[in-house]
Amino acid sequence: MKIWTSEHVFNHPWETVTKAAMQKYPNPMNPNVFGVDVLDRDVDRHGRLHSNRLLSAEWGLPSIVKSIIGNTRTCTYIQEHSVVDPKEKTFELQSSNITFTNLVSVDERLTYKPHPEDPAKTILTQEAIISVKGVSLSSYLEGVMASTISTNAGKGREAMEWVIRRLNVEIEELAATARVTMRTPMAAAVTEK
Repeated sequence: MKIWTSEHVFNHPWETVTKAAMQKYPNPMNPNVFGVDVLDRDVDRHGRLHSNRLLSAEWGLPSIVKSIIGNTRTCTYIQEHSVVDPKEKTFELQSSNITFTNLVSVDERLTYKPHPEDPAKTILTQEAIISVKGVSLSSYLEGVMASTISTNAGKGREAMEWVIRRLNVEIEELAATARVTMRTPMAAAVTEK
């Protein structure tokens, strides 16, 4: 078993980062995730949003790993459960693979919280527990997978920034449209007088 952890600070408020995290896929930085299906979503009596999603991904396993585990098929499915608590300002996401579980399991947990010293920033804490089973060199393979997870986490942070930029552009476009829409009736009213 190998445990990988990471912490990152986003220079955006928690609300913005949470919106981006919920819309992270698809994105050009993580093209290996090609499907996201919402299986269930509801708000509990405390106002927390619970979501269960199924992610479809192409695991980019190195060829040596494929040869050791004896599998060339790399399409995998990941179950994801998340809870957004707007009162406490926490967003917790847990995911685990549901294919290849006889060979490998990856259980990941991400937590987004406002930075304690600067509410305009958000702290992301990530942890992954990797277990390779039933093959020789399992410790080596767990290390390779931890390295891959670390690389993908960096791409995931880039993707979050990409989504945030995209959301900001959408907001600006909506605001510009609203300004034009508001001016048109007012200009017509002035012209009529």
